Amino acid sequence: MSRIGKMPIVIPDGIKVEIIDGHVVVSKGQESLSQAILPGITVTIEGGQVLVRRENDTRQTRSLHGLTRSLINNMVVGLDKGFTKNLEIQGVGYRAMKEGNKLIMNLGYSHPVIFEEPEGITFELASPTRIAVKGADKQLVGEMAAKIRASRPPDAYKGKGVRYAGEVLRLKVGKSGVR
Repeated sequence: MSRIGKMPIVIPDGIKVEIIDGHVVVSKGQESLSQAILPGITVTIEGGQVLVRRENDTRQTRSLHGLTRSLINNMVVGLDKGFTKNLEIQGVGYRAMKEGNKLIMNLGYSHPVIFEEPEGITFELASPTRIAVKGADKQLVGEMAAKIRASRPPDAYKGKGVRYAGEVLRLKVGKSGVR
């Protein structure tokens, strides 16, 4: 039995979980997230908890058991508390600013790099060099943070670029200059 899959998901106050046409729909106010129930997995709601069970012990259903439970739990946690990815910009003249729902970054290119907030995601700037990507969908938050980082990944020699907060880089040594 999957250790993760057999744990029940407690539904917090204000969160509504429904099973509609083979999908688990988690909603809070106007926001809602949906996840398809994979074949071989059954999802039930009992006494304020969501239970995920598998129908048989084939390799496929065993692997999907914990995954389905994690995806549903991420939807519940995302709508209850939300997810955040923090990014840092390092480099002389590298900075970010926000205009409306657009994130505009100067990263040493001849043009600014512009990202628009997708639905359900917000960008917050604590300073011109610190960006927070926030939202209820864990996958979308991580994907957007990865796209922002990919616009100028950290340089291997000086460490200039966009990195995750707390990311440790191993910088390479430059030329020795000895003859």
